[in-house]
Amino acid sequence: MDTLMWEAKAAEGRGAALLRWVLDEGVHAVADPGVRTEVFVAGERVVVIAVGPNPPRRLPDPPEELLERPPHAWPFTRVNPAP
Repeated sequence: MDTLMWEAKAAEGRGAALLRWVLDEGVHAVADPGVRTEVFVAGERVVVIAVGPNPPRRLPDPPEELLERPPHAWPFTRVNPAP
């Protein structure tokens, strides 16, 4: 299984709007029956974890006015078996 971790920091006061964009549009980039997605928030940060045999390398970029800085994305490969 491969994993994508995507993280974006919202512009001040735009955390709810960024989360809404991620839920409404961003996760559609990983919409695949074989890819599990989870969305997390921490303050003004939104993180998407996508796990499956072929997740994308990143999500599309949200509108610039929602962001403090460009999103970061990291691909990971599992090295130990899942429990």
